[in-house]
Amino acid sequence: MLRLNLAREPYWLALCLGVRVRVAPLTTALMVAARSDPAVRTLPEGTGDDEIAVIFGKALAERAILDWEGVGDVDGEPVSVSPEGIAALLDIWPIFERFQMGYVAKGLELDAEKNVSAPSPIGSTAGAKGTAQPVRKAAKTARKS
Repeated sequence: MLRLNLAREPYWLALCLGVRVRVAPLTTALMVAARSDPAVRTLPEGTGDDEIAVIFGKALAERAILDWEGVGDVDGEPVSVSPEGIAALLDIWPIFERFQMGYVAKGLELDAEKNVSAPSPIGSTAGAKGTAQPVRKAAKTARKS
């Protein structure tokens, strides 16, 4: 069952290294806007999935991150949220990974929920039933005679 959260309020998401970000709820409008970002739309043919994920993640974060805590300049002074700051923040691997898992993946989980069939527990054939029938001993004996 899909559980709708009708309270569409921004919320705080703890990342790591003492950083947390206040994000807008992940909506269809936000995803479409990120897909329409020039950096995403102008990717050359043959761009690898990893590079696409980074570029899309940054485009989405630029639209989603409204505020942050625990982010400062080289002198340790707090800095305001900016597109350049968001890009620099997401260049830090653990931060990017936590953002992907804590924010982006949540939206993708909802996309998977609309699939009626649950994934097989282990591998693509784990839920498959065997179709081969065991040879009965009586049938073997009859063939030998």
